[in-house]
Amino acid sequence: MTNMIALVTGANKGIGLATARQLGTLQMTVLVGARDAERGRTAERALRAEGLDATFLPLDVTDAESVTAAAEWVEKKHGRLDVLVNNAGIVLGDGERALPSETTLATLRRVYETNVFGPVAVTNALLPLLLRAPAARIVNVSSEVGSIGVMTDPAGALFALTSVPYPSSKAALNMVTAMYAKELRDTPIKVNAANPGYCATDLNGNSGFRTPEQGAEVSVHLATLPAHGPSGLLWGFQMDAGGGYGVLPW
Repeated sequence: MTNMIALVTGANKGIGLATARQLGTLQMTVLVGARDAERGRTAERALRAEGLDATFLPLDVTDAESVTAAAEWVEKKHGRLDVLVNNAGIVLGDGERALPSETTLATLRRVYETNVFGPVAVTNALLPLLLRAPAARIVNVSSEVGSIGVMTDPAGALFALTSVPYPSSKAALNMVTAMYAKELRDTPIKVNAANPGYCATDLNGNSGFRTPEQGAEVSVHLATLPAHGPSGLLWGFQMDAGGGYGVLPW
């Protein structure tokens, strides 16, 4: 993995920071994408203190100028990109019970700006640099709640969940993943969606039963797939299958 360049969005904390750390331990140069400069620099210092090659990269995935500036910086500094992990995401809901009928369009728009439009904007801006790499990998951090198959299974652990914004945004991101995989199927680039599982992060008040490090393992696996590895899959933790890793239904 020597001399590979990896960019992780939302890498200043949680699964994103753990992903940056694990990629760094594989001797990759890690670009710590974060919209909060103070937190981004703090993450950079922490990773460097561990002996990793990490650099904070200002990046707000919802801001077109920020995305363009980040892509221009990567091109000028490195000339290519080997790994892109679209990790930045938010969770918002409406109402006490988070029912579909309680959902507001304002909340829906905010969630989609980060969770769907952001990965598309970042991927498109960096795709020319990914195509310059020998065999780039794109990982979109999704969720099992974006799987229609999982969410509509009456016997499944997630059947009771009804919130629209976050699950539907991840379902949309899954389709985005599949479409990029189709477009790039004749290139060495592999595009997959990662399901880290229910990890303890700020997104859920640290209530998850998996650690950020365990969640990051999924993205790192997909970011380091060999040439014969798959593309266009939702892969990761399988809660309804008793744990372990594997392919999840769209």
